[in-house]
Parts: sequence; structure tokens; C-alpha cells
Amino acid sequence: MSWQEEARRVADGIRRRVTDFTLKNGGGYLSQACSSAEILATLYTRVMHLGPSVAPPVPPPFSGVPGKNANYTTGAGYNGPKAPDLDRFFISPVHYALVLYATLVETGRMAEEGLAMFNQDGSTVEMIGAEHSPGHELMAGSLGQALSQVIGIALARRERGETGRNFVFMSDGEFMIGQTWEAIETLAFYRLDSVIVYIDANGQSADGRIDEVMRIEPLKDRLEAFGAAAVEVDGHDVEALARAAGTPHPGKALFVIARTNPYCGVEVLAERAPRFHYIRFTRPEEKEALRRFYLEKWGENREA
Repeated sequence: MSWQEEARRVADGIRRRVTDFTLKNGGGYLSQACSSAEILATLYTRVMHLGPSVAPPVPPPFSGVPGKNANYTTGAGYNGPKAPDLDRFFISPVHYALVLYATLVETGRMAEEGLAMFNQDGSTVEMIGAEHSPGHELMAGSLGQALSQVIGIALARRERGETGRNFVFMSDGEFMIGQTWEAIETLAFYRLDSVIVYIDANGQSADGRIDEVMRIEPLKDRLEAFGAAAVEVDGHDVEALARAAGTPHPGKALFVIARTNPYCGVEVLAERAPRFHYIRFTRPEEKEALRRFYLEKWGENREA
């Protein structure tokens, strides 16, 4: 299997798992899986240089808050060990947690049983990911905060002479937030070209279409004006996504604006426009339409 075929297989698996979850639970962050599946699949299977997972395949229960808790760990181990020459991954919009967990399962970094722990009391597999959740390393908060934290990590790694890159996954809604732009100008000031940001630019926010809530376009021009390097690609084209990481950007952080569709691969969701943030079934016929779509595309689901 070529890397392109593997990336597409992982992306399809991400959508299938999140659709299955949405059917089982009457709702979920399904449009986020639709838009970001190829981005995460390409990062994990082709772009990022990560070591094998060093975390338990079945996520452990929550061990308590950090501080004096000697047993506290983050979920970074699912992305491999921390080593000077290895890349690190940080997710900023932590409501994409289920999508990331599905990615970890599809890439063999987390056991399938982990998904059954999703949003259960005492579990680290949280609905809104925290730093102890699988694949997470930071408490990213209410959007727009992870990039600032990664600046500190990237600076520290540079001081140590580490060569690994620092990948950040963001949503385009985070570019409505002032802290994001402060972080970008700080990246430029410190010439942190070890930071590469992939943006799921699906044009949607919790309040509807981004262009009707707060104008962020032209995003590429604005990023460049703030001192970053930026490139736009089709966010469902795995080859374009992989190629973008190789864009020359000496002395500048690189932002890959991946233009995506919030119902790609689950086209039955199109009728929900313009609200895609959280797919919740308010009418039985809506759930039935998604169930029929699932059966036609992936066969029998595992709905109880």
C-alpha cells in the first residue's frame, strides 16, 4: 500500500468511527471529522516524524490533578517519546478530541477499546480533550491558547539544540481570537521556523459561518503581514497536504491553510447548513438518514 492509500484509508476510518459514535450517542462533533480527516491522517502517516507510541494501548484512568501528584502524566506518549530529533504534535481546538482518538486508533497508537471510554466518568478519554487525554500534551483551554504555549516549547527546544519540529493543529475559528495574532507576531519576532501549523479551514464556527461572525479573510495575506509563511491547499488532497510541509520558510513559522468541507465524506450532512458545529439529532428522520448513509457506505454499524 502506498503512503497515499494508507493516508486515505486512515481518513476514511476516522470518518467511519466518528459517524458510528454519533449514531450511537445521538450526537457528536462529526463535521470536524469530515473536514479534518485527511489533515490528521496525512500528518500522522506521512508528514510528522514521530516515534512509536510509548503509552498504554488502553488509556489508563484519570490519576488526579497535576502538582504534587507523582502519578500524573500527559497524553503525549501516544505521539511517541520526546527526543531531540523527533517532531511533537499539539492540538489546539480540543473539541476535536474524538477525531484525534479515532486517528490514534486508525494508526495503531491506541487500542479500539479506548473509544468505549469516551466521556466516561474517571476516564482520560475526555469529550473536550485535556493534557492527560490520549494524544494531547497541553491544556489548550477555550481555543486560541495552544499556539502561545508552543512558542515556549519551541524556544526551549531551540535552546537545547533540538532539531525536531513542532506541529500545531488549529481550526480557522481560532483566527477570530486576539491571542492567536499576538502569538503569530511573537513567532515572527523569535524567528521560530520549527513551528508548522495546519489549519482546518472549514469556514464554520459554533455560531455559524465564520464570515458572518467575524471576518478573518484574506487569511493567507494576513498571516504573511504578521511575519509568517503561509500556503493554501485543498485540505482533502493528501498529496497537497504532505507537499505543503516542505514549503521553504527560513526564519518564519509555516501556516498551512487547508481549505475543507464540513460534510466531506458524509454528504448527508449538507442539509444542515449553515450550522455544523455539533451534530445533534432533533428529529428521528435525521438520525435515520445518517444511519442509511452509514449502511450504504460502510456496511452494518455497531449501534446497540
